[in-house]
Amino acid sequence: MTDPLVSTDWLAAHLGEVQVVDATWFMPNEGREGHADYLASHIPGAIFFDIDAIADKTVDLPHMLPTADAFAEAAGAIGLSRDATVVAYDSFGIRSAARVWWTLRVMGFDKVFVLDGGFKAWLAEGRPTESGQAALPATTLSPSLDAKLVRDIGAVRNLLESKAAQLVDARGAARFRGEVPEPRAGLRSGHMPGARNTPFDGLLNADGTMKSAGELKPLFAAAKVDLGAPIVTTCGSGVTASVVALALARLGRQDVAVYDGSWTEWGGRSDTAVVTGP
Repeated sequence: MTDPLVSTDWLAAHLGEVQVVDATWFMPNEGREGHADYLASHIPGAIFFDIDAIADKTVDLPHMLPTADAFAEAAGAIGLSRDATVVAYDSFGIRSAARVWWTLRVMGFDKVFVLDGGFKAWLAEGRPTESGQAALPATTLSPSLDAKLVRDIGAVRNLLESKAAQLVDARGAARFRGEVPEPRAGLRSGHMPGARNTPFDGLLNADGTMKSAGELKPLFAAAKVDLGAPIVTTCGSGVTASVVALALARLGRQDVAVYDGSWTEWGGRSDTAVVTGP
């Protein structure tokens, strides 16, 4: 399987053979809570992965990657296994599931996929659901971290200066241009100098599924993204940047890194360069 996404048909045929992970998460201004949605209804056997809980609690930034040791302990406690095929989904269609897909890959999982269309597609097709808390037996995971798939603020400063990689921003065009306030208080508006803009929702169809490889290529071309050169993705807090990384993986680019702190870190500082406009 070279495509990082699987269909609802595929998952329905393999339920019981794979580990299913509900990664539902909402923006702070959306007024909903992922775990509550999960408890109300989820794909049978799915466990819940809380991106805000399995995170670095020593920094004042949302859902930053934990250390490899802390991740191994937390992921083992909920039963994740590197020997299993893991399928992540969320209720948006494709959003926070991509963040979990990226996180697991950073942490040494090489058989992880995203459900195309997510829980929305599953429900639309009348497939079975269950409620309450599902559980898997705890596992023992050895710590592992692939540093090639993540960038910190120092690395992003360097790449902006050296132009060693393209920075692709997943936020909406108005946020990228600095025309509207950021949804998180205290952040400047605009983008990093030289960044390209490919809003994540433009990579998705109206039903929440991801566009085909043939449809994705011209979208990146229009944003002047060179698919043959190094790429780092960014967004508001590292969630939808993972959707762009997922789309690029659909195009064969499994090596794309995500700037973990993203705009919450960059736009919240006074010592970082910010520009506005297209």
